[in-house]
Amino acid sequence: MIKPLTLDRLTLVDVRNLERVDIEPGPRINVIAGNNGQGKTSVLEGIYALATSKSFRSAKPGELVRHTTLTARLRGRFTEDWPSGKLERSQGVDVSARGKRDLFLDAEAPASLIHYATRSPVVVFEPKQLSLTTGAPVERRTLLDRVTLFTHPHVAAHRARYAAALKERFVLLQDRHHDRTGELQAYEAILAEHGANLTAIRAEAVRTLLVPLEEAFRRIAAPTLKLEVCYVPGGSADPEEVRSRLALTRRQDQQRKRTSYGPHRDDLALLLDGHDVRLVASQGQHRALTLALKSAELTTIAQARGVQPILLLDDVSSELDPQRTSALFDYLGTTESQIFLTTTRPELIFASLKTSERANFIIENGSIRRTA
Repeated sequence: MIKPLTLDRLTLVDVRNLERVDIEPGPRINVIAGNNGQGKTSVLEGIYALATSKSFRSAKPGELVRHTTLTARLRGRFTEDWPSGKLERSQGVDVSARGKRDLFLDAEAPASLIHYATRSPVVVFEPKQLSLTTGAPVERRTLLDRVTLFTHPHVAAHRARYAAALKERFVLLQDRHHDRTGELQAYEAILAEHGANLTAIRAEAVRTLLVPLEEAFRRIAAPTLKLEVCYVPGGSADPEEVRSRLALTRRQDQQRKRTSYGPHRDDLALLLDGHDVRLVASQGQHRALTLALKSAELTTIAQARGVQPILLLDDVSSELDPQRTSALFDYLGTTESQIFLTTTRPELIFASLKTSERANFIIENGSIRRTA
């Protein structure tokens, strides 16, 4: 049984251009309207960082902190609605301008970063994530890794060991003056073990994503389009095959200064009517497919974690035509997630969503207030 998850109270202090935000969101759809540059995205970024300890806009935590201040303070109260009653918890993150993060679960330090980041799952869509369908494979690998963090929590250890061994092998390959065969074999054995596990786990994640992805795409995009999705592994789930290929490609990798085989080269092929989406899809189709991928991420995490992730949608309707916008909001009406949605076009959002299901907010110059 998948239990509802809601953010019932949010406090953000000195986050980006927000001096202070203190709101009680509604349990279903929260529409945050305002002109560009007023702080709409910063509110969503604050929710995401509160839930995960990370920003979706920057790899540097210190960039969350408002200029002229030293620390950003994020606090929230989450509720899981169990059949036996409501389970409430408080979460908090303090981020220094230098990037140091202090995390709190019910006023205590969490057992681990992964434990904290998976307690209150969130899924975010923002305009830059169109690179999921238009950009390099690393974006699609990141999507798979977010999913596997919930479906296979131990995957983080495989990724860390693999990344460290990959770096060490690269360093050894640059030494052209000594015989480093023994050391290379040792690191390649580590790459083979953890790389094979990563490949197997990602392949399973793709199979899990397929059904909700196809369903969401039919609902959001044109129903006549045929979507095909295929995992393209850069390595193998067989450790011996990985070990053998790494040994064979040492000279090539030395010359090219990169490891040419392994899951760090994985990709997720996306085809529309048999053609690569990067070559044939319109901007609206890219946006619809990206939304479908995020929806599939949400469904898969919900099934794995047992709670319905919170959905963050930034400027979601900016490049969808009216028909696709209507289809999107019809689809959102079927999900049980609590939703936070920003827009510069409130009249379009308000006309599409039931009044009883939404809470409306206006943000101006970093100050937010609830409206009727």
